Amino acid sequence: MKLSYKLFLSYIIVILVAMIVLLTATAFVAPANFTEQMRHGRGNMTGMMGQQMQALESELEADFRNAVNSALLIAGVVAIATSIGVSWFVSQRIVNPIRSLVILSHRIAGGDYEQRLQVDTHDELAELVDSFNQMATALANTETMRMQLLGDVTHELKTPLTSIKGYMEGLQDGVLPATPETYQLIHREADRLQRLVQDLQELSRAEAGEIPMRITSCRLQDIISLVVKQIRPQFAEKNIALVLDVPETLPTVKADSDRTAQILTNLLGNALQYTESGGTVEVKAEHDGNHIRTTVIDTGIGLADQDREQIFQRFYRVDKSRSRRSGGSGIGLTVAKHLVEAQAGEISVYSEGIGKGSRFSFTLPIG
Repeated sequence: MKLSYKLFLSYIIVILVAMIVLLTATAFVAPANFTEQMRHGRGNMTGMMGQQMQALESELEADFRNAVNSALLIAGVVAIATSIGVSWFVSQRIVNPIRSLVILSHRIAGGDYEQRLQVDTHDELAELVDSFNQMATALANTETMRMQLLGDVTHELKTPLTSIKGYMEGLQDGVLPATPETYQLIHREADRLQRLVQDLQELSRAEAGEIPMRITSCRLQDIISLVVKQIRPQFAEKNIALVLDVPETLPTVKADSDRTAQILTNLLGNALQYTESGGTVEVKAEHDGNHIRTTVIDTGIGLADQDREQIFQRFYRVDKSRSRRSGGSGIGLTVAKHLVEAQAGEISVYSEGIGKGSRFSFTLPIG
């Protein structure tokens, strides 16, 4: 049964119950009270014959019943008509948005993610519509990211595969010499393919929460020093200053040292990618309540408001024109976010705007 019919029936049932109560009262209680009052008045009347008084009493009682029944009939008709109007109005206010939600849900299921619904109420139904619109927006974003993922993966696979095929055809035709340098070029392109596959596997495991964690009490200073030592030559090659501000007096943290090193490597790699030659990248660690906060500060290209909201989404690149070779796969920050949260920490980003650098911070609990 439709919701509008249920609402209408509920109003009718309420009216019928009220009518039954009124009919019962007028059929039994009111006449009895009326007769009792008449008898009391008859006892006070001494000049009137008994039979005449009885006939008058019967006539008055009949008139009383007719008057009450007429009033009840009119009231019942008015009540039923009012209930029909009210139930129709209320049901339409409720059913129409729900019917629209059903229609839009079918359209969204068919792939049309741009549909939205607007209501002018401020009740639970409006909250339902808002939730539906948020879901539609999330699905639209997911579909956009899916299409972008397919495009990115296709492009990233196509480029090295085309290069490898070109090198191999050149070797077969004798255009390219079979030298170690040629084979090194082929190996480099194959290595790009391998890194992409590894990034995809790492992202899949991180989002599924399947990366094992070995949480121990460890010194964050040692982890930072090791990562910086490994990555410093890349900064030197690009002429970017790498500065450390890590006090030796920091307490230990409860973390997985390998995964924490991976987080910091991803953040430093991101800073390296988007900081121009001559810039500066600083790694800072400080005590923050029950956590140790590690911050990577760069003087790079900075972030717009839209970038800050989406920077941790998979395959999102700030500079859309950059390829994987120069701009990364757009996976590292997503993996870093999942790794931080898996260690009971939080990760955030701040930037004053385009061209004003960025600050990536993550926290780890004190051990």
